Amino acid sequence: MHTSKILVVGSFVQDLTFATRSFPRPGETIVGTFSTGPGGKGSNQAVAARRAGSEVTFIGAVGKDEFAHSVRDFYRNEGIESPLAEYPDSPTGTAAILFDETGQNEIVVALGANEKLDPTDIPDDQIATASIVVCQLECNLQAVTSVLQRAKDHEVTRILNPAPLREECTAELLREADILIPNETEFIGLLSKFHGIELDEAELPKLSPEKFNEYCRKLDCPTVLITLGKHGVHLSTPESWERIAAVENVQVVDTTGAGDSFVGAFAAGLQRYNGNLKKAATFANRAAAISVTRKGTAPAMPTLDEIELVAHSS
Repeated sequence: MHTSKILVVGSFVQDLTFATRSFPRPGETIVGTFSTGPGGKGSNQAVAARRAGSEVTFIGAVGKDEFAHSVRDFYRNEGIESPLAEYPDSPTGTAAILFDETGQNEIVVALGANEKLDPTDIPDDQIATASIVVCQLECNLQAVTSVLQRAKDHEVTRILNPAPLREECTAELLREADILIPNETEFIGLLSKFHGIELDEAELPKLSPEKFNEYCRKLDCPTVLITLGKHGVHLSTPESWERIAAVENVQVVDTTGAGDSFVGAFAAGLQRYNGNLKKAATFANRAAAISVTRKGTAPAMPTLDEIELVAHSS
C-alpha cells in the first residue's frame, strides 16, 4: 500500500567548500574561504523534498567516521527518516567544491562508501510503501537499477537524475525511469553517449523548441525535463512539449545545489499537484531559483513557505 512518502536513494557526501574570487589556473595557488556541511546529490534532494512539504525517507551509505555521525543528527533535525547503511572499511563520501564570485562552481567527488551501497540496503517494504522514488548516479549503480526495477513492480513513480553522468551508465538504466531530469550538460552527454549526436551548450538556446524536443524524445523515457538555468526548463512527453520560463531577477550567489533543489522540489510538487507535470516543474523552478541566492547545498534548500512566497510575488 502506497503512502505519501518520497523515497530518495543515493549519495551522502560531506561538502568541503572553498569560495574564491576566480578559479585557480593549473599550478596556481590562491587564497579563499572555507566551509563544510552535508551534501551529496541524494541527500540534497531528500532535504529539498522534505523542506518543500513532503514526507521523506533517505537511504544511502556512509563510513564509520565523524562525518557519518554528524549527518544522522542533521537528518533527525530535518525530519527525514534515514536508515543509512554503514561500511566501516570505506570513508564517508566527500566533495571538494570551488565556487567563484559569479556563483559558478567546480566539483570533485570522492564517492567512498556510496560505491558500496547494495540492493539489500534498500528493503522492499521501503519501496512498496512510497509513492515516488528518486535516484541519481552518485552511488553504486547496481543499487540504483534494483530500486528502479522494484519500484516498477510496485507501481511507484520513478524519477532518475542522471548525475553525475558516468561511463557505467547504460541506455537500459535510463529506460527504468518514468521521469528523467538531466541538466543541459548531462543532456548533451546522453545524446553523445547513446546516439552519437554532438552538441555544444552554446547551441542549445539557439535550437527551436521543436528541434529541442526531438532530441528529448531520443532519450526513450516517457517524461523528460531538461533544466536549462536562466533559459528555464523544457518539459517533454510523448504527446507534447512545454518550455517553462525561469524565475526572473534572481541574484545568483552559488549555483552548486540548484539541480538537486529542482529534483527534490519537483518530486514534492508532483505529490502536491496530483501528478501535474507543469505545475510540479514550475514549483521546482521556484525552489531552485531561491537556492542559488544562498551559499551551500543542503542549507540553501528553501522551505515550502519560501517557495509559495515566490509564487505569490511573480
